[in-house]
Amino acid sequence: MAQPAPLMPHATASWLVDNTALSFEQIAEFCTLHILEVQAMADDLASSKYTGRDPVHSGELNHAEIARGQADPAYRLQMQKAPVDVSRTKGARYTPVSKRQDKPDGIAWVLRNHPEISDAQIGKLIGTTRNTISAIRDRSHWNIANIQSKDPVTLGLCSQRELDAAVARAAKKAGISAEEPVVEEGATPRRDDREVLIEELKAERDAAVQASTAAAQEAEAEAWLEAKRAAEAGEG
Repeated sequence: MAQPAPLMPHATASWLVDNTALSFEQIAEFCTLHILEVQAMADDLASSKYTGRDPVHSGELNHAEIARGQADPAYRLQMQKAPVDVSRTKGARYTPVSKRQDKPDGIAWVLRNHPEISDAQIGKLIGTTRNTISAIRDRSHWNIANIQSKDPVTLGLCSQRELDAAVARAAKKAGISAEEPVVEEGATPRRDDREVLIEELKAERDAAVQASTAAAQEAEAEAWLEAKRAAEAGEG
């Protein structure tokens, strides 16, 4: 079984690069990062600058374990104390800053496609206020001209499971029940349009994530190689 990653992999890797003599391979494996990411941090070529996080202070490593790794480049660092998952138990759903501008579009989609869902449920699902929901419903929102109805799952505001659960609860409360379609003997059951759409959206999201990850790794690797060639050319 693979050991867990540090709570903040990039920040931990940055600290290990600056404060230890561990190899890039050891740091990359412990932090579950690509070795080129660690190399970029060491060469100050990383696109983002991370404030180092001391894994010894957090208990994820100790000085003896680091010493073993420094003495043997082939040694694999062992997590001393698994990081504790941080979870929010109270308060509104947290939405990353980059996603907050998409909330009105997601609210509009829910209001349009699932009017049975209450304002309280929408607020919990997307992490918004009843005033915002009401403003979009009666089209008094300050930016109503630019709001477009978009699936909140596709926007990353909630998961498909959370949306389906909210729809099911609202339908049950409203007394709405879906009738089973009658399938003739020997005929192929007709798939629900919603199921087909959900599968298509999931496939698109998975493809987009894979493409984004591959592009980021390729760009970072190319930048590192160019910097290395430039350094070698300068030395020559």
